[in-house]
Amino acid sequence: MSISSEQRKRVIIEQLKQQGQVKVPDLSAYFTVSEETVRRDLVLLEKEGLAKRVYGGAVLTKMTSFEPPYLQRQMVNAEEKERIGRMAAELIESGDTIAVDVGTTTLELAKAIHARERLTILTNSLAVAYHLMESLNSGRFSGKIFVVGGELNPEQQSMSGTLGEHVLSQFRVDKAFISVGGMSLERGISDYDPNETGMSRRMIDAASQTIVLADGSKLDKEGFIEIVPMHRVHTIVSDIAPPKEWLQGLRSHHTHWIEATKRGD
Repeated sequence: MSISSEQRKRVIIEQLKQQGQVKVPDLSAYFTVSEETVRRDLVLLEKEGLAKRVYGGAVLTKMTSFEPPYLQRQMVNAEEKERIGRMAAELIESGDTIAVDVGTTTLELAKAIHARERLTILTNSLAVAYHLMESLNSGRFSGKIFVVGGELNPEQQSMSGTLGEHVLSQFRVDKAFISVGGMSLERGISDYDPNETGMSRRMIDAASQTIVLADGSKLDKEGFIEIVPMHRVHTIVSDIAPPKEWLQGLRSHHTHWIEATKRGD
């Protein structure tokens, strides 16, 4: 495909609007140009304020109050989210009490839980609760599931609000598994919906360990509302290794980073 830089930029913006993020290798293959050419296009888009470069690609401009619907987000980075979910599930031990918030990556965690006994799981995600129920009924793990109620958000398949936050404040759990819209060393972890952000914050308050599940598109991206600063995050599970510029900050915050590799790697 032989097109000009301006034409490529228009296509990239359309993909960003539809998917929320783009990757350099994918764009290189799509346009049949070098990855360096794609990076130059992304630099120009960033200078124009139309995109924000992140590790391996770009996302929509840094600050936004909009999050695509849940079902739409499930199709973005599906393979990476599955790997992250599987790796995060390995951090769960028999007898654990855990909280799982709303997100397409935490859904993959729920699908991956197996061979564990006496689990107690709190969640405000209808999709997570449904898959946990299926696994519990089929004997993939044993334990109890508590669905934390509140105001129903059909688009995001979640329940949240002050009622749910009050309920969560009564619990203490070993681990909170949190899905985020953005993550930066300076601002910590962030998301888009005020109610869901409040629920995530209450889960973190209740937990001895906070485990964030985030694919590479979330790095150096900020959602509308901060959840907690980075020093409150104990572990990050991602599909990529931490960027070099993150290493010192992770050490200073005592945050452990786990890379979820492909099967067989």
